[in-house]
Amino acid sequence: MTRKIVPTLLAAALMAGVGLAPAYAQTPDRAPPQNAMKLSEIVAKVEQREGFRYIDDIEWDDGAYEVTYYTTDKAKVEIRFDPVTGEPK
Repeated sequence: MTRKIVPTLLAAALMAGVGLAPAYAQTPDRAPPQNAMKLSEIVAKVEQREGFRYIDDIEWDDGAYEVTYYTTDKAKVEIRFDPVTGEPK
């Protein structure tokens, strides 16, 4: 009977995610600073740019928001924004 219980418990623990990967705390370089603008405010600035059509991608990388958008004439624009000031870098 013990032979059936141990594998069942092990399988249940694995399915629950126990021991699969350690949890990591968010490091400061992976998150915007505490005094950062809301991302929605930066998106609003992008949407007001001349010729704006749509946003394709937004990433957080190396201390800045990287926004990729397209214009009405189909030009691809990649721009980095300071998270605190919301100004282009």
